[in-house]
Amino acid sequence: MEPLPYLVQQYLETAECERKLSPHTVKAYRIDLSQFLTFSEGNVMTRELLSQYIKHLNEHFSPRSVKRKIASVRAFYRALEENGKINDNIFEKTCIRIQTPKQLPRTIPEDMVKSLLQSAYGSHGCSRRWRLRDTLVLELLFGTGMRVSEICALSQESFLLSDESLHLIIHGKGNKERTLQISTEEILALARQYCIEFSAEIRVHHHILINNRGLPLSPQSVRRIINKYIENAHIPIRITPHMFRHTFATSLLDAGVDVRYIQSMLGHSSISTTQIYTHVTTQRQTLLLAQNHPRNKMNFSL
Repeated sequence: MEPLPYLVQQYLETAECERKLSPHTVKAYRIDLSQFLTFSEGNVMTRELLSQYIKHLNEHFSPRSVKRKIASVRAFYRALEENGKINDNIFEKTCIRIQTPKQLPRTIPEDMVKSLLQSAYGSHGCSRRWRLRDTLVLELLFGTGMRVSEICALSQESFLLSDESLHLIIHGKGNKERTLQISTEEILALARQYCIEFSAEIRVHHHILINNRGLPLSPQSVRRIINKYIENAHIPIRITPHMFRHTFATSLLDAGVDVRYIQSMLGHSSISTTQIYTHVTTQRQTLLLAQNHPRNKMNFSL
């Protein structure tokens, strides 16, 4: 069998070029498999080595990270087996259970979203050109539930603006395609103004969102935009791009939208992934009931 580092490199090239996995996913695989190669010193996995590796990971990483890193190595060994590189796949004979604490998605209170958008629309601290860009980024985050990488990847071919609507063709995880449509007139007007202002850069780079150097916007730039308006609006909590996605989903659930429609809009392959948001809305319902039910205003004693 070829050396394990060579097989890892082959696997990563296949993931990137043939399976068309996202750069973010390939990067995560590369990190996880590199760490495994360092620990194993290039030796093929055995039951004892796997046990030692899991112990090592548990000592240095969170349960969620351990679960992902084991999944990366498992996927690599499955590919080796399918390609006839190994006859005995230890992962097929070993049951691995990593307990991860269930964390509910963190959402942004509606009043803070409103303050953030008001800060962007009314900002006079930067030129109109960059205010257009920043405001469109925030509107897309809040109005579509897209991942930050998906927003940065929007191109002329996937950002289809007409008089009546904005169609977004999104390529999500695993290169799964979904379509979202925006018809809010304020957002459409904003998108039209932005596309006129940045038409030259869009023609050159084919990407819709552009950074201050005239290049396609990066996820790091999106985070800086959010932090800028958090500071301007004096918002007291840290907000990440993914929190907009969580807020989008829970807002729709609160409005009574069927969870399967939300699954489709978010691009989740499994309904179980989307159903975590139902726990958030259940908590919110419990709080509203405790605060607003008339019984809480009555006092009795025995």
